[in-house]
Amino acid sequence: MPTLQHQYDELISELKQISLLESCASVLSWDRETYMPAGGAELRSEQVSLLAGLKHQRATSPRLGELLDELSQADFGDEHSPQNANIREAKRDYDRVTKLPQRLVEELSRVSALSQHSWRSAKDSNDFAAFQPWLKQIIDLKREQAACLQKSDGTLYDALLDLYEPGMTTQQVQTTFKLLRDELVPLVAKIADSSTKPDQAIVTRLYDVDAQRQFSKQMAGEIGFDFNRGRIDVSAHPFCSGFGPGDCRLTTRYDDHFFNMAFFGTLHEAGHGMYEQGLVEEHAGTPMGTSVSLGIHESQSRMWENLVGRSASFWKHSFPQAQKYFPQALKGVLQDQFYGAINVAEPSLIRVEADEVTYNLHIMLRFELEQRMISGDLEADQIPEAWNETFKQYLGITPDDDTQGCLQDVHWSAGYIGYFPTYALGNIFASQFFEAAGKELGNLDEMFARGEFAPLKQWLNKNIHAKGQQYSASELVEVVTGNKFSAKAMVAHLKQKYGSLYQLK
Repeated sequence: MPTLQHQYDELISELKQISLLESCASVLSWDRETYMPAGGAELRSEQVSLLAGLKHQRATSPRLGELLDELSQADFGDEHSPQNANIREAKRDYDRVTKLPQRLVEELSRVSALSQHSWRSAKDSNDFAAFQPWLKQIIDLKREQAACLQKSDGTLYDALLDLYEPGMTTQQVQTTFKLLRDELVPLVAKIADSSTKPDQAIVTRLYDVDAQRQFSKQMAGEIGFDFNRGRIDVSAHPFCSGFGPGDCRLTTRYDDHFFNMAFFGTLHEAGHGMYEQGLVEEHAGTPMGTSVSLGIHESQSRMWENLVGRSASFWKHSFPQAQKYFPQALKGVLQDQFYGAINVAEPSLIRVEADEVTYNLHIMLRFELEQRMISGDLEADQIPEAWNETFKQYLGITPDDDTQGCLQDVHWSAGYIGYFPTYALGNIFASQFFEAAGKELGNLDEMFARGEFAPLKQWLNKNIHAKGQQYSASELVEVVTGNKFSAKAMVAHLKQKYGSLYQLK
């Protein structure tokens, strides 16, 4: 009869094999977004569908279920021990995936691959009608998936949200977003009424793309992304893919008349990449070597992009270097003027280019539309009109076309419905973690001004990355900060920063 340790070792071996299949699929998805020729879309959809099916077979095997049932009854000490964390989270995943028929898993993978190809073309040509049939298929498949996963006391949307932010409910997000909206809307209004107007034209001058590429890569390396274990390429929508130990891929995009796009996009993805590189290699392929939630993952990217990268202290160190890379664009520009330009706060059309104050409003409108999609209240052909109406309601402006409206994000084409709320949750987590890091490490601004980013990175490695899925997201926040999940730190940060920048009373 196998010993308990032998059973646990067998479980870990099986989890690592499943993870390898997922890693292979991720490589194909990365290639699709970066170097795959357009003609490869159909074949790629078949490839990723096959891998999704193979992974599903292995992840739902009776033997895996037997191991988890037996190990769940075993005593591995503290409930948060690595063994208990691996067993608990693997059991949660098993219970979820066994509710999904293999046919649905394969079809969702196949359709989403083709849908993303259609989305890229539709976005480039501002042709929502061409993309609409694919989006309809995605919504129908996601409704079917949600119905399979729905809990007796939860909504359909809860089931999709749980895929990305385990344990979080639609009601919790709604409550948090309402409180946040009540704070942000008046702040946006005060900023709009302020007589202080930073010169945004500074960041829309001509910035050589090659220089942008070099400078953003240099700064991503300075904050801690290891390019010996990663790389950066170009894609239509920036993203980060962690394939496993030693291989993490970032992508970004460039605009020679908008500095913010590539630079802050690169810092953002580097933040994701540093999380992936900070996972404990020994636990690779298991829950203990996997990020806890997308909200926590997003906290790392938003922290490096905004709390670090858009801070005055960061540019005290970096602005002299920027002037060397962009001597013409920054000729005669003072550091304080540049700091104001990169932090202009005003309603804008594109989510990934939005400022810290208005960004969460972009997320709220997507959250609202997604709930309506899954409930059946909003069909694919109604999305452009609903998008524009809701955008006007939340941000007071209306997109000129669908490329700047409902076609701007890749997420729905990829089947990532339920994902968007994690961005705003990530902002909240980031502020709480950043506040806790400052209390423990000392004056972070003084460190950044000296170009010292390692203390913060090491603190995150220890307190966030190395924990894997040892704790749930809400538990991790409490363990690390001593406080429960709350938007208080984020609101305080925004009021202090923009109150000073715009001289608000």
